Amino acid sequence: MNELKTLISQAWQARSDLRVQWQDEHTDCYRIFHGTNEGAPGTTLDRYGPLVILQTFHTSLSDDELAQVRAFSDETFPELHVVYNDRSRDNSRIETGDDEHELDSTPMDAQELGIKYRVQGRHQGQDPWLFLDLRSGRRYVKAQSEGKTVLNLFSYTCGIGIAAAMGGAKRVVNVDFAESSLAVGIENAKLNNLKQVEFIQSDVFPAIKQFANMPIAVRRGKKLPKYPKHKPEQFDLVFLDPPRWAKSAFGNVDLIRDYQSLFKPSLLATKDGGQLICCNNVAQVDRDEWLDSLKRCAIKAGRPLKSIEMLLPDADFPSPDGNPPLKIAICQL
Repeated sequence: MNELKTLISQAWQARSDLRVQWQDEHTDCYRIFHGTNEGAPGTTLDRYGPLVILQTFHTSLSDDELAQVRAFSDETFPELHVVYNDRSRDNSRIETGDDEHELDSTPMDAQELGIKYRVQGRHQGQDPWLFLDLRSGRRYVKAQSEGKTVLNLFSYTCGIGIAAAMGGAKRVVNVDFAESSLAVGIENAKLNNLKQVEFIQSDVFPAIKQFANMPIAVRRGKKLPKYPKHKPEQFDLVFLDPPRWAKSAFGNVDLIRDYQSLFKPSLLATKDGGQLICCNNVAQVDRDEWLDSLKRCAIKAGRPLKSIEMLLPDADFPSPDGNPPLKIAICQL
């Protein structure tokens, strides 16, 4: 039986209108198959320029299923290279090895919305270097950034920051703790000949609190690690895309119980009349309850929002109920 191949083929056919849009927008990074809502939960198939990346999150594919995916790719994308990343094991990380195909761990170039990005099939980490469900966010930021200052928090490989710069931002500041992620962002800036992009390797808490002119709390009996120093500053557009959970000496990131600890300083670092764009990628967080918590926090901080609207991921991430896991809130000050 070719059940998996049939499901993927049906998903690809359903994207016929999207394929025209991708061509018009000069995009070769997209989701071919979103298994959660297209018949195979825990399985995804993405294109990243010259690569087709297959990922499994719950159960490894059988040899027959893997052969079906390769058969689909050979028929549909004969010129592209298939990479399989099985992430179904607990605490799995993608590792490179001598037995891997050379192209699996070779940096390559792809494009989205006419912007060039570095991509790699396998690297020392879990996630691809560009989160495809955030494309709508990058499109929005690119369209809104001309002449503005932009702060990109938890920037990862700086996709949002690169999109802002390509949209004409006069200054873009990317903040992330991971040097390896920022190194990819630096490469992305070079690929697009961007000069107005800055990179700060730092825990986000001390960075955003300094920009917001808030004190950095010292826990009793604890000495804080060194961190880059910044003057208070407000930006025209702030993009906040934290991970689900992270712990540091400066505070905990918890998108379920305490989004406000990041939202408040981000709000205070946004200019009057500016925009704060917030992301929450936890499926179990109710969208309306989350939005209400942002509104209440803004009022309590003395910076009530003029409006708040949702930005949905593009249609290659189908959501039958209209409530995708990734929630993007555009907060207007």
